[in-house]
Amino acid sequence: MINYTDAQILKGILRHDNLILQYIYKQYYYKVNYFIKKNQGNEDDASDIFQEAIIVIYRKLKENDLIFEKSSFQGYLFSVCRFLWLKQLEKRRIEREKLNDSLPFQEDVYDDNLVEIVDKNEKYGLYQKHFKTLSTDCQKLLQMFFEKVPLREIAKIMGYKTEKYAKTRKYKCKELLIKRIKQDTEFKKILEDDT
Repeated sequence: MINYTDAQILKGILRHDNLILQYIYKQYYYKVNYFIKKNQGNEDDASDIFQEAIIVIYRKLKENDLIFEKSSFQGYLFSVCRFLWLKQLEKRRIEREKLNDSLPFQEDVYDDNLVEIVDKNEKYGLYQKHFKTLSTDCQKLLQMFFEKVPLREIAKIMGYKTEKYAKTRKYKCKELLIKRIKQDTEFKKILEDDT
């Protein structure tokens, strides 16, 4: 098996390179899986945490905010996984003292921005969950709106007679999405965490 450098791995994550992602999974997943199973988790938890960690790293790379001079990619990945699992355990109201630590992590890898990115991930996951429940029409309209396509253009693409109708339709779709998110129990948990 080819061994990739940290720089190659990071570039691969940014490019969504399947070979690099498979390599990361083969090289590191089993340790994360072992760690999570030893700490009140299961196979699904491990898989979710590992995937979320890759997404967090991808987002930090995209925002040019990934710094780990004193660590390696492996150390950073494990630290992110550990951080995410602690957050998950906290949600499940399990005391941190019960943590049976087996991952080589570094305390100084926890930059303040990591908390912010993880929170964004949770909120984005909630948004995605409810966005997918909207009609195809609403999804398409809102997607164009979020991409800042002018209303005149949206009306034309969607086949609406007027720009005003497109605006009304966008408002209704957006309100429906907000309503569904606010009714979700996860949303209430996120609000509680923020206070």
